[in-house]
Amino acid sequence: LPEGIHRRKLNVADQDDIASFVPWAAEQMGGLNGLINNAGIIRDGLWVGKSRKTGEIRRMSREDWDLVIAINLTGAVLMVQEVVAHMIENGAPGVIVNISSVARHGNRGQTNYVAAKAALAANTRTWMKEFAPYGIRVAAVAPGATETSMTAGMNQKALDMIRASIPLGRMGQPEDIWRAVKFIFECDYFTGETIDVAGGATL
Repeated sequence: LPEGIHRRKLNVADQDDIASFVPWAAEQMGGLNGLINNAGIIRDGLWVGKSRKTGEIRRMSREDWDLVIAINLTGAVLMVQEVVAHMIENGAPGVIVNISSVARHGNRGQTNYVAAKAALAANTRTWMKEFAPYGIRVAAVAPGATETSMTAGMNQKALDMIRASIPLGRMGQPEDIWRAVKFIFECDYFTGETIDVAGGATL
């Protein structure tokens, strides 16, 4: 790894794992003044629907609901709690960036994902108000369709349809999202807001 970069496996759905990770990260970096909540998965499917082939009523499984909420929402919430507690205890102002999604406004087949990402955007406002007295800023970035490992397995027809729905005519790149995150870290007067980075697309 490049100098100054440290890596450790972390299960964000495990509170004990987070509790041991945060002091480790602070020790490795000589302090802790920032968090990017970027862990996430998808388990898409209609909440309730009817099979066109069999007429059978289908439901999103409780397992798929619980897993997405555990990682995308509960994991992020627990990370914020532990990191901010460390910042306050050490008198260190900092920045929290939550990765939400334009899907937070509602997207067919993603009830679990939408619930998690909408909650993150809402709590960005809540935490902004709670943590500002400690000099801690909180903001969020909401990507649209972005070329990542999560989209790499999609079929070409689906990808073409997504690109056609984006005014800029292309999917986002990780660098596009990073520029928004970088802005949040660098702008000391920015807090409490969610930045959509979606090429002009809305769901």
